[in-house]
Amino acid sequence: MARVKGGLGAKKRHNRTLKLAKGYRGARSKQYRVAKQSVMRALATSYAGRKQRKRQFRQLWIARINAAARMNGLSYSKFMYGLKLANIDLNRKVLAEMAISDAEGFASLAQIAKDKIA
Repeated sequence: MARVKGGLGAKKRHNRTLKLAKGYRGARSKQYRVAKQSVMRALATSYAGRKQRKRQFRQLWIARINAAARMNGLSYSKFMYGLKLANIDLNRKVLAEMAISDAEGFASLAQIAKDKIA
């Protein structure tokens, strides 16, 4: 069996990594060994970042709902509890959007929540 050298495969693999490292500063985009480390770290961070983004948006929505609920005389937890008692199933994303763009609609929801709690 003839010996096969791995030059073509290695070149392909190196180029794939260097293409991912395009735009990195200095040796990170030029030298394979440094680029490989940077790309591995970047891919790991981007994977974690996709999970963190979901957490951060939920946190933002809760902060917006809390601010709007307090303007209507309720805390966030009491507002959400009142909506649950009233069988109003709106997710936090929609409630946060209502708090910003439809203040009257949010105020009516807050009133319904107050009535159900009391």
